[in-house]
Amino acid sequence: MTNVIEVRGLAKTYASGLKALDDVTLDIRKGEIFALLGANGAGKTTLISIVCGLVNRSSGTVTVGGHDIVKDYRQARRLIGLVPQELSSDVFETVWATTKFSRALFGKPPNPVYLEKILRDLSLWERKDSKIITLSGGMKRRVMIAKALAHEPEILFLDEPTAGVDVELRRDMWELVRRLREDGVTIILTTHYIEEAEQMADRIGVIKQGKLLLTDDKAALMKKLGKRQLILTLRSPLERIPEALASHELERSEDGLQLIFHFDSQSDEGGIGAVLAALARENLEISDLRTKESSLEEIFVQLVGSKQ
Repeated sequence: MTNVIEVRGLAKTYASGLKALDDVTLDIRKGEIFALLGANGAGKTTLISIVCGLVNRSSGTVTVGGHDIVKDYRQARRLIGLVPQELSSDVFETVWATTKFSRALFGKPPNPVYLEKILRDLSLWERKDSKIITLSGGMKRRVMIAKALAHEPEILFLDEPTAGVDVELRRDMWELVRRLREDGVTIILTTHYIEEAEQMADRIGVIKQGKLLLTDDKAALMKKLGKRQLILTLRSPLERIPEALASHELERSEDGLQLIFHFDSQSDEGGIGAVLAALARENLEISDLRTKESSLEEIFVQLVGSKQ
């Protein structure tokens, strides 16, 4: 698959001495949804800001659509739409005027039909003549998305796009993201809502203290790093786990009605048969059994050491 963004050895150290990025190398594939996960201060926004031309790099190279972001910054920037974390817009402009102006900034010819479609998709059409200062926070967030899409970018960055917004906007936004991906737009998002990344992303990257810990396909990541549990429900409660079962490292639930066996998702799962055979030898009857896999959030916490 073609790479639309290539980052090589990217580093950023601020004047204060803070090293925000440390030798980051990353490829973003054309047409994918890529989720970048990391705690506050991990370097997510700095990485996005450098790619978008808002922050200068200290070292390394970045190309967007084959264009170097420094040597060919105009061509690179035309390919990108950015929805930043912070709401920033001319609050005394109307929704229509600010969206139209954003398109003109990139030298695009007027296309009112396209702009109308964007505003309708974002439930903004009825407010197109309203001044931005009169809008709710959720509506202002929608305006930021409309501005980012106004020049028909091939790549869309969403930096914490659903932080602090209502459920309706979150749902509308992800529907829009899916449609954009179907149209060939590459989506790069950062989010505190890890369940959204789990639901939406094709690939996941995890960044910690400026270092990119890993990137992988979502399914492959969850298979490699995820843990699985076999949960056995017994017909009668156990006061304690029999000595004969000690080698299997089972956990007993508080009520004694469940035994939990942990196994690696990459293993051949042969241990399960041994556990079941051991229970049969102890005459422990099972009324139910099920398996549970780690969520992306559990894997993320495992990698970075703490929750966001």
